[in-house]
Amino acid sequence: MAGQEIVCGLKATHDGALAVFEGDRLVFSAEAEKLENRARHSRLAEMSDVVALLAAHGLEAGDLDRVAVDGWVQSGDGRNAVEVLHNGPHLLDVAGYSVLGSPEQPLDALVRTAGSGLPIGEKTFEYSSYPHATGHALASYCTSPFAKTGEPALVLVWDGGMPATVFRFDPDSASLHSYGAVLPVAGSLYPIFASLFDPFKVSGKQRRDKGDFGDFAQLEALLPVSGKAMAYAALAEPDERAVELMIEHTAKAGQIGVAGAFVWSHRVRAALAPLGLPDAAVLASFQEHLFRLLLRGLRDGPVARMVADGLPLCLSGGCALNIKWNAQLRESGVFSAVWVPPFPNDAGSAIGTACAELVRTTGNPAVQWSVFSGPDAGPVPGPEPGWRERECPIEDVARLLHEVGEPVVLVSGRAELGPRALGHRSVVAPAAPAAVRDRLNEIKLRESYRPVAPICLEAHAPEIFEPGVPDPYMLFEHQVRAQWRERVAAVVHSDNSARLQTVSPEHPLLHRLLTAYHALSGVPVLCNTSANHPGSGFFPDAASAMRWGGTRYVWCRDRLYHRPDAPVPDAP
Repeated sequence: MAGQEIVCGLKATHDGALAVFEGDRLVFSAEAEKLENRARHSRLAEMSDVVALLAAHGLEAGDLDRVAVDGWVQSGDGRNAVEVLHNGPHLLDVAGYSVLGSPEQPLDALVRTAGSGLPIGEKTFEYSSYPHATGHALASYCTSPFAKTGEPALVLVWDGGMPATVFRFDPDSASLHSYGAVLPVAGSLYPIFASLFDPFKVSGKQRRDKGDFGDFAQLEALLPVSGKAMAYAALAEPDERAVELMIEHTAKAGQIGVAGAFVWSHRVRAALAPLGLPDAAVLASFQEHLFRLLLRGLRDGPVARMVADGLPLCLSGGCALNIKWNAQLRESGVFSAVWVPPFPNDAGSAIGTACAELVRTTGNPAVQWSVFSGPDAGPVPGPEPGWRERECPIEDVARLLHEVGEPVVLVSGRAELGPRALGHRSVVAPAAPAAVRDRLNEIKLRESYRPVAPICLEAHAPEIFEPGVPDPYMLFEHQVRAQWRERVAAVVHSDNSARLQTVSPEHPLLHRLLTAYHALSGVPVLCNTSANHPGSGFFPDAASAMRWGGTRYVWCRDRLYHRPDAPVPDAP
């Protein structure tokens, strides 16, 4: 591939991924979990996978000009290293995890750690490595609208192994500095505390089965917990007695790291017992207490002066998947704007570490990217055994949804980046009645309390949702307006909230689908949930969706694949 420099970012540990930029353009980012129906949060340590991903995009190892490797935590011997596999294991020395400065002594977060001995194909590379937190910060800022306009911004990074930390990016100097923690609580407190409760309990043995690298490695057993706990917390209101008790315990604890999070969790659960609260109320209170402390830390803490300047805020780290917190920060009025990329968790770390290399070497923080830059679904050779096929433009899928009312899997082009299915690896269905949600949870083997997200034409979103502002990546909470709750009952969560994805003409496939469905039904909303096996990443192709068999319909590249017993409306 001739032209500008080709820069590769590698995240080898959990939620592993490979990202490649040509100049400032993202060519692709492939997460390991989205390959071959692999398990969610899979690592990308096998270098043969890297070679195959490069080849799928017309690249060889020799085409790479620069390689950056995401930083990571210290192992038991005090070494910051990650393991990759190429004819046996290779340990790569990398940068650390967090960057904790202070307003008095801000720390440069773009300090490079140089390494060598990275084997890719027939080449062995020297590489750069940047702190894990730096990758999170730049994955958010560099993809933000503020980078495009050359506007400075604050970046709040809150991830499992670090406290909620504020960074500031200055585009004039292409510099990123850490100003320290606004809440000295590791993000892992959320799943650690939630894992004590029956709906998503994780035993000590399950944690220890994850390896011998200590408490941090054991956190991989907790990766599925947070999303479930967020959904469960909506089943009840926060209890002020519990909120105040938790705030008191957090204040007494001071800094709460990963190990301290286990201690805090057991102490607080015991202290709450006399209140006799149901689990959902405890979790709602827990979530509320953390947000209050976070907002207090931003408004009144060490960086209060910077926050008062009214700069926009970028969010990143695993905690930025909490749609309630994101919405509350946006609604707080403290920031001129709030941005969350579609990959705030470690799914964006390969992009972020590549961005760090780009910023350091070019001084340009703004990148060109699309959320649909994942692996391509490839051609469909034909229907799987027991399936039939017919031509079907996406508008005919709208007719099928309206007339038959059954879920349809959409597999289209390149996969979405990040954990949210946004229409290229989705199961879509009518948004009413409420039983549709139960059906979707049933076919996906999910708990009954789990919500299903709505997709809605952007132009109509304010009529149905509050605030209903554009949210193309499904990362903020909205409320469903009372007059619409019955008409879209399947997407209304227990607290009348919804994780809305708005759809504009910039997303042509879903926009055409929703426009046609709206014309037929009068409702510009459909259900949308991810198309995947339980515990695995998105389906890599239409054949996987057919073999899964959770629905009777799979759509891909203007072809409808259906079971012989599935009704198919006649073409208009």
